[in-house]
Amino acid sequence: MSSNDTAPVAVRREGIPLGKIAGVPIVLAYSWFLIAAFTIITFGPRLLNATPSLGLGAYAIALAYSVLLLLSVLVHELAHALMARTFGWPTQKIVLNLWGGHTQFENFTATPWRSLVVAFAGPVANFVLAGVGWLVITLLPATPTTLTMAVVGLLANIFMWANLLIGLFNVLPGLPLDGGRLVESIVWKVTGNQEKGTVAAGWAGRIVVVLLLAGSIIAPLAQGQRPDTVTLLFSIFIAGFLWMGASQAIAGARMRLRLPQISAGRLADPAAGLGSGSSVSALQGIRATNPGLRFVLCSPEGRPEFVVDNQSLDSVPAHLAASTLATAVARPLAPGAYVPEGAEGAELVQYLAQLAGHEYAVINLRGQITGVLSQNVVVAAVTGKPDPRHNVG
Repeated sequence: MSSNDTAPVAVRREGIPLGKIAGVPIVLAYSWFLIAAFTIITFGPRLLNATPSLGLGAYAIALAYSVLLLLSVLVHELAHALMARTFGWPTQKIVLNLWGGHTQFENFTATPWRSLVVAFAGPVANFVLAGVGWLVITLLPATPTTLTMAVVGLLANIFMWANLLIGLFNVLPGLPLDGGRLVESIVWKVTGNQEKGTVAAGWAGRIVVVLLLAGSIIAPLAQGQRPDTVTLLFSIFIAGFLWMGASQAIAGARMRLRLPQISAGRLADPAAGLGSGSSVSALQGIRATNPGLRFVLCSPEGRPEFVVDNQSLDSVPAHLAASTLATAVARPLAPGAYVPEGAEGAELVQYLAQLAGHEYAVINLRGQITGVLSQNVVVAAVTGKPDPRHNVG
């Protein structure tokens, strides 16, 4: 099945396709309905208590409020996408979800300035929408003469304040908020390294989370009031999302910082290549003078076929070693499971992702086998976890 056939299925699993705007696919994630329900359940009763004459219409207005928030987020994300297009950055899609939304770009080359401009296009769009809401309010009569006009005024007021708050919230200086790109761009410009900027912006985002959460608790207490339960739960919900986003940004940047230090030659165990017809005694003799050396058994054409298990090799009794083929204490390698000694960084990770199996022969420029590379060693190096070869017990 072609990729064109599978793409629509993948989109449908992620959410409901809403079509395209300016050529950008829009997807409404199923998780958005959770935040819509939360908005109706929490905002509807408050509106009903404030204006009992609305009756069940209060919940319809709450639904309209959630849809207006959705449109505000959509405009925010479209602003990112269209500004990125001016720099030649292709946009893959916009997803509207539980957390608001995100714009997914394809590969592109950024600079501190361009990254900042694309990031701040979103909040600027919300400020413009807030201005539109204010303009509608000013055009309406101060005292509504009909219920419809009163509802329009209420929604316009909500729309104005919602977009103003969305814009202000997103310019806070910490990832995953758009304002985090300001911190990232400054550190990026100073150090010349985007990943260091991302780490700094992620930590700034964590600080923002702590301050926001503390403010939602301390502010009411300072006024002699108890924190509102709904407001506190909503603050914890937002804080959890922001903390998770900041942590993911830090982890991703640290991983990318480690990539240039990762190479097949440095991570591999030293190994020698021998013919698949070699005996166990021959390998044991070589290991006697080269402790720790591993062995790769090759076909007559020189293709790596097996990796010898050293523990199994050492367990073969001396009187059987000469008559036992080394393949008896070896594991088969997947077809084509070998990598150049000089492969490093993202190139190495992408290369290994295309290969089957979990072990790979490492070959130098002369075609000689110099090592054995294990997938779990590469994963540990990329993620910053301890080298599994150093685990004891």
